[in-house]
Amino acid sequence: MSNSTSIIPTLPPFLQEAWEKSGFTDLTEIQTKMVPVAIEGRNIIAEAPTGSGKTLAYLLPALQKVNMDIKQAQIVIVASSRELVMQILDEVQKWSQGSGILGAALIGGANVKRQQEKLKKKPQIIVGTPGRLIELVKSKKLKLHEVKTVVLDEADQLFAKEHIREVDDLIKAVLKDTQLIVCSATIPKHIEKQAKDRIESPSVIRINMDLDHLERVDHTYLVAERRDKVKILRKLVNVEGLYGLAFSNDIHELETFAERLEFRGKHVGVLHGTTTKQAREKAINQFRSGDVPVLIATDVASRGLDIEGLTHVIQLDLPNDIQQYVHRSGRTGRAGKSGTVVSIVTEGEKERLIQIAKKLGLQMTERTLSHGELVELN
Repeated sequence: MSNSTSIIPTLPPFLQEAWEKSGFTDLTEIQTKMVPVAIEGRNIIAEAPTGSGKTLAYLLPALQKVNMDIKQAQIVIVASSRELVMQILDEVQKWSQGSGILGAALIGGANVKRQQEKLKKKPQIIVGTPGRLIELVKSKKLKLHEVKTVVLDEADQLFAKEHIREVDDLIKAVLKDTQLIVCSATIPKHIEKQAKDRIESPSVIRINMDLDHLERVDHTYLVAERRDKVKILRKLVNVEGLYGLAFSNDIHELETFAERLEFRGKHVGVLHGTTTKQAREKAINQFRSGDVPVLIATDVASRGLDIEGLTHVIQLDLPNDIQQYVHRSGRTGRAGKSGTVVSIVTEGEKERLIQIAKKLGLQMTERTLSHGELVELN
């Protein structure tokens, strides 16, 4: 029996219809483990890699709990970035079609009066950033006394010092028996401890990284002096059909890369923690529409950003650990398509990259750029 045949038929008709329309044949591993536990109303801490279906793992149980007779917020989903909020709201709307369930996004930086107008329509599902949610709770525009479930999505971001106080205020603002679900692509031990300090008797669910995916992706590297990395990136931007996400660990360096490429007539998108809301939206829209072939981002800024069809992941800096390498690699080669991870490394960094490859059991090939193509060294 497939894992969906035991769970999907127990869901309300609108969710069964949405499942039929989705074209999915089976629940993912995180969905199989999390949905039954969430339906029981238990508190959960869940770690599962990017792209493993976490959103649906908490949405299916949450949507089925909504009481249509109650015209108040019943599910609150908290995320740290505007993009993730909007992505989650899209999923809410897709999976609640035909149910009459209303969803609303409440995000910092947006017009608060407009958001107050949205709340007058009595949405049952609220998706928002912590600061704006608390602002609306304190002004008594958002009432939480009917909330059954609070989800903290990408919890490692929400438990960072810039959000933790608002997250705590939110937890205090809901009733004591409210179900709390904490999920993220990575939940290190200190985040797990923070979550356990706030949540009573949680079920901890961990899904290991899909290392099989790594084998379906081509792992390659180019050796260059640090100062020449921008030249290599410029050449990569010219590679026919390349549509890539480039990672840099340093905000200032990332800006410098972009400026030097602009100077050479190569337009790329830029995404980091201090990018303004408008600049961020513009960069993402230009990238999604294919107007710019490469988006340069920090790991934190790219969180929750789900871009289909990426052909390449480019590493301008090596990841800090093996897990980060796996997450970055997971952005390309999805849905059966091929993908390439290109690391631009100095001679000194090359050794560390080879070590990462060895630990992950990867075939790592050195290449060079010739006539606009990545070719193996003779």
